[in-house]
Amino acid sequence: MTSFTEAVEGLATDVQLPDGDGAFSAVLIRTPYDRRRHRAELRGWAERGFVALVQDVRGRHASPGEWHPYENEVADGAQAARWIRRQPWSDGRVVAVGASYAAHCAVALALDAPEDARPDAVIAAVPALGLAETAREPSGVERLSARAGWWAAHGDRRDSDEDALANALTEDPGLLAHLPLTDLPARLGRSLPSWRGLWRHRERDLLAARAERAGMPLLAVGGHHDHFTDDTVGLWRRWGGSSRLLLGPWGHGLVAAPGTDARPAHRVHLGELYARWARLALTGGLTSGRGGAVGLGGSPLWVPVETQGEPHPQNLRLLHGASFTADPEQPVSSEELTVPTDGTPDRCLFVTPPLPRPLDVIGSAEVRIRATADTRSADWAARLVAVTSEGVAERLAVGIVRRADPPGRAAEFTVGLGPLARRLPAGTRLRLEIAGHHFPAHARNPHTGDDPVTATRLLASRREVHPGHVALRLPALRSRPTPTDPVQEILR
Repeated sequence: MTSFTEAVEGLATDVQLPDGDGAFSAVLIRTPYDRRRHRAELRGWAERGFVALVQDVRGRHASPGEWHPYENEVADGAQAARWIRRQPWSDGRVVAVGASYAAHCAVALALDAPEDARPDAVIAAVPALGLAETAREPSGVERLSARAGWWAAHGDRRDSDEDALANALTEDPGLLAHLPLTDLPARLGRSLPSWRGLWRHRERDLLAARAERAGMPLLAVGGHHDHFTDDTVGLWRRWGGSSRLLLGPWGHGLVAAPGTDARPAHRVHLGELYARWARLALTGGLTSGRGGAVGLGGSPLWVPVETQGEPHPQNLRLLHGASFTADPEQPVSSEELTVPTDGTPDRCLFVTPPLPRPLDVIGSAEVRIRATADTRSADWAARLVAVTSEGVAERLAVGIVRRADPPGRAAEFTVGLGPLARRLPAGTRLRLEIAGHHFPAHARNPHTGDDPVTATRLLASRREVHPGHVALRLPALRSRPTPTDPVQEILR
């Protein structure tokens, strides 16, 4: 194999050629996270007969220019794709590949580039689709700690400092509680001009809305413990061409970050699977339509992606907190699962009886709530926790919505908890918490009606939950699921 570094349209690019003569299909990865970290991946692609390229995006690491996240990726990616197709070693076919931000680069190239620059297939893992999608929940609530961590590590700088936020929190544990949130760069001690602009982006789906017109095949890969799960599933579902979904009990690092519910059977060799899928995608060997496989956490099973449970209401018993105070000065922690047992309640708490038998939950879960707030703006966070028969608590799902109902007037609304794929053992109790905050994962609603990002004043909010009008619906299977082979599902 031959490797070399090239300035492709001015941007630093590593190229790995496979052994042998002739023209080859190419794999293009465009990343802000340092192309040198992908050298083993490039060799893996080349060993399987692909030319593999990885490029530092504009303004990052060895590539010149200014780094403006999400702004230049279509134009720069199009230049790279055209350059590839002009090379003597190219057969003209390009697979755009990436994870997280690099997945955005791949998807944006496929959906927004001119026809002559679009890839012939796309592999998008845990895609960070856009500024609004990464910064906000579908309800508009701000994702604080994840964005603060990313911007502190990568924003407005040529290199990265992965530990920047952790180090700052060590020095100032209350860092993310300081107001206004727009002043975070000053507290980090460095210039971060794009931080304030991030929060002006509110409209989601600007990229995914064009997925219906995509004609090339897509392989979408995600994890049930990843914060971009909804976007991964939504992209797969809306894609116009042949699309496959692989969704395992993983975090943002996929198989390198398994959840506690992952089993040995969920250890998929992604590199080998990607190469086999890409070969079929480029040669027309995939069937049309959607397909894929979902790993059922807590079991050794994979099931076909179309496996869906039926809405199954749970028997909820109120423990305490039908009346509680959502105080942004003392918000419910997103990092701790311990529930206070004394003092003024800070959340409404329900539990279910122990499950009499194992329960397989596959599909989207939701909570229906009737409740009242005495402030004109109120967030409602619903957290679902599984408590084993030994008393060990584990977070299953979280959803959060923002409401602007008239103060003191009861409202009925639904909080989506996202997709689940989990086998819950017999004896498991489910704990449902309804709170006004989920901090620092999400910014605190100040309850004044002001923007949480620029607010400087906080008010406590009195809440009333109507226990008889709270319903937890889980998508439960009525019979044992039919197992499948995830590789066969992806490659069919």
